[in-house]
Amino acid sequence: METQQEQSPHLEDCLKLLKGERDEQRLAGLLLVTKFCKGDDHSSLRRVYDAVGPSFLDRLLRTGVGKGTVASSAADNRDAYLQLSVTVLAAFCRVPEIASSQDMVSKIPLILEIMSKESGSSLLEECYEFIYLVSTASANGIVKLYDCGGVKIIASQISSLQDGSHPLEISMKLVQLILSRLSLDTINNDYVYELSVIVATVARQFAVLHNTLKFEALHLLAAILASKQSAPLFDALRVYPNGSWSGYMRVGIMAILQNRVAPAERLHALMLAESMITIFGEGWLIDQMNIPDVQDSTSTDMCLLLVLEQSRVEVAVLLNELAYLKYEAPKNTSSTSETIILKQRNVGVAYSLVEKIIKLIARVGENEGSVINESSLTKIIHQLNETIGVVLEYLEDAKEHGQKKGDDLLASVRVIGSYLAEVSLACEEKVRELLGYMLSIEGEDENSPFYSVCFLLPMLCQITMKTEGCKALASSGGHKAVMDCLIKLIGPNGYTVEDNGCIFLACDTIMNLLLKSDTVQLMLDESAFIDLLKALANWTEKIGDTSSMMMASSICSLILDHTSEEALLNHPNFDNSILSRLSCLFARSLASSEQNISDPASADNDLLEIVTAGYARWANRYPHVREAVET
Repeated sequence: METQQEQSPHLEDCLKLLKGERDEQRLAGLLLVTKFCKGDDHSSLRRVYDAVGPSFLDRLLRTGVGKGTVASSAADNRDAYLQLSVTVLAAFCRVPEIASSQDMVSKIPLILEIMSKESGSSLLEECYEFIYLVSTASANGIVKLYDCGGVKIIASQISSLQDGSHPLEISMKLVQLILSRLSLDTINNDYVYELSVIVATVARQFAVLHNTLKFEALHLLAAILASKQSAPLFDALRVYPNGSWSGYMRVGIMAILQNRVAPAERLHALMLAESMITIFGEGWLIDQMNIPDVQDSTSTDMCLLLVLEQSRVEVAVLLNELAYLKYEAPKNTSSTSETIILKQRNVGVAYSLVEKIIKLIARVGENEGSVINESSLTKIIHQLNETIGVVLEYLEDAKEHGQKKGDDLLASVRVIGSYLAEVSLACEEKVRELLGYMLSIEGEDENSPFYSVCFLLPMLCQITMKTEGCKALASSGGHKAVMDCLIKLIGPNGYTVEDNGCIFLACDTIMNLLLKSDTVQLMLDESAFIDLLKALANWTEKIGDTSSMMMASSICSLILDHTSEEALLNHPNFDNSILSRLSCLFARSLASSEQNISDPASADNDLLEIVTAGYARWANRYPHVREAVET
């Protein structure tokens, strides 16, 4: 390498030429610049830039593009001028002060125009270099890049760039920069198709590369896909014409999860897996496909096993850390609060994956010829049991510390409810110990328990089919929580759930309890069942669905067994208008008996039998109801 003393004469000669009066002298000076002003010699680059001045550089660039003239130039030299101008501009922009100047920012539209006409040349690489350096040095640069259609240019070229090439690396970094300055929501609104092209191309890099760029791809994909603002992009990716990108994504995720990488990288891989399942469904975990340029000899269920194993580890580690931060670490520090929020968000990703795997296993179990072999299935069930046990311990710890409110606690109940809906006997003893507590848990934005009850309803409906399950629910006071949940579900206050399934699960659970009330010695709180009678009467007045009407009528009939018309009317929260609605409900229900008798296969026959048997028992105690039915 030449010493500074050896370089100085060359630099001085270069500067003399650049300060010359004729364009030919300046061109000769710029040619010298390309020979020795390389690397990070910012001082020399600054002197050269000051000598040549922005005006000549601008004229040279425009001449190369065909929009200007330089003395003594000819049309056949235009390509050379273009190459020279872009090369020296990229070199100058290694100096951050030059890169951030308005002069350089103003050249972004012209450089993008050049990029749109070039492909696979060294000129294109230097254009990318220029755009990246200016965008990195200046917030105005990245805004200019975006406003001038930079995302469209990047998307149009990225899939044709060579795997692992420098332009491809810069393209990824430019997208990262755009994401750091602009919301994903804005980008989705403007360039959702282009973003899908970028994701699909980067997914391939994520799979085929085995260097640091693989992790750059991982981080970029996680930043795009693991956002709450990604719904429009998900829709575009579902119909993306080249479906092999999802296979590349799976290969990349498996490579991260089965190799020794930092915990943060594994978490990013889980985030990507969660996003992919959101896009394509749980079957993506076991959907084997042949993808170009990748030899994948792994078993069909390998991705599923890796994702579950890492999710299990994350749940165990994160819940342990959360318990320490919440109950043992020094309080009232902003850093502690921020750490708790971050860990709660991360455990939410692991929980989501566990729930999706539970759903997949339940679906696979219903189909013969499962692609998951028995050995893998046994391992999966064991890991799920172990994970649910860890979550129950976390809730037990929270109970001991008097904690009932928190989205992490609510999410814990949800994942437990998802598993127990499929395997109601799992962790049976611990579940019964914590049942009342779980039904009392509230999310951060809830004023009373609701979603925790909804999450547990599938399990509650199953266990209350047996007397022991009814006793467990009643002894914990959980029947009141279920009644309150049903009142909220059918009431006018706007509580919403994903579908009406929760309403029927709550109705079935309450009916199971009422049918076994004598054996279970169910203690019905008067105000609770009066509120439920009111809610059911009002609800059925607005619906025409026969099954809903018969379900409501059956529950009301079983409740009326425990009181009388006189007692109801003496209650301050009950009046004649409610009694009138109940009377109409029973009249409509019992009037359908003749129709159901003619159709012995009707699903509502069992409910009708409950209503008619109940009416026979208590009709004499309810003269207004009897009058409405028999009139």
